[in-house]
Amino acid sequence: MSLEADLLVDRRRLKRRVSLWRFAAIILVAVMVIAGGLRIWGEQGLSSFNSHIARITIDGVITDDRKQQAMFDKIVEANAVKAIIVHINSPGGTTTGAEALFAAIRRAAGKKPVVAVLGTVAASGGYAAALATDYIVARGNTLTGSIGVIFQWAQVTELMKTVGVEMKELKSSPLKAEPSPFGEMPAEARAITEAMIRDSHDWFVSLVEQRRPFGATRARELSDGRVYTGRQALEVQLVDAIGGERTALTWLREAKNIGADLDILDWSTNSLEDLSWSSSMVIAALRLFGLESIADTIMLTRKTLRSETLSLDGLVSVWHPAR
Repeated sequence: MSLEADLLVDRRRLKRRVSLWRFAAIILVAVMVIAGGLRIWGEQGLSSFNSHIARITIDGVITDDRKQQAMFDKIVEANAVKAIIVHINSPGGTTTGAEALFAAIRRAAGKKPVVAVLGTVAASGGYAAALATDYIVARGNTLTGSIGVIFQWAQVTELMKTVGVEMKELKSSPLKAEPSPFGEMPAEARAITEAMIRDSHDWFVSLVEQRRPFGATRARELSDGRVYTGRQALEVQLVDAIGGERTALTWLREAKNIGADLDILDWSTNSLEDLSWSSSMVIAALRLFGLESIADTIMLTRKTLRSETLSLDGLVSVWHPAR
């Protein structure tokens, strides 16, 4: 009897262990399915299937960001997205980056209503991005405008003389690597550089002319590089309204008949799409068990560790106060 009792106890223990492993396997499969879904649909996940307004934030220096441009294209294809609100808080950045971002927003605006909400600063390339939208809302004290292009370099010839250093160079032609910080700019190089800047500035002015309600003469008058407050920008018709996201939603409802009952869902390029399967599973498991803060911390740490040094080579459309 004792032997039979021991066997019965062992069987029950084995059964419990098998049940535990089965449960763990089910949880693992569920996590893998969630991780796979997040990789396919992005961090927005299953909630992006519900009708909503997409909120995109453009923050900091603008560069040629292919992931950001692809996100706009993805939103265009998402039937659940009924409109787009673009929050812009940027002093600008590279002229090429602003050009690419403008094109991406215009592609989206060709399919869905897009409204810009300007934050503390939306100047230069940041304002170029706003021009791509259908309606621009700014705070009264938003710094915007700064419509222009700049090309800067350091001139260190006097410093080199002080420390006793002389730069020697051989180049294939006089205009190679001009302007140079190691010598005075030749007149021909200055003329070519100024022509290049004028060409890019003409492009910027043409955006203002195309997207704002006035002609070429007025567009060029307002495109002298000055910065405007939101109130000043409204007065000269560089923006359409003073307010914030509520104002943008009111415009979407009244002008585009976009329902006020729609949720607003944040879309971001900071998703799980670039993670390995194992990392995706860990992040998904943490979120599955309600540990979103830990998951977000891991994502932020990973993004910080992988960030590259910011470079603003080439022509720049950026505003900053004089030192």
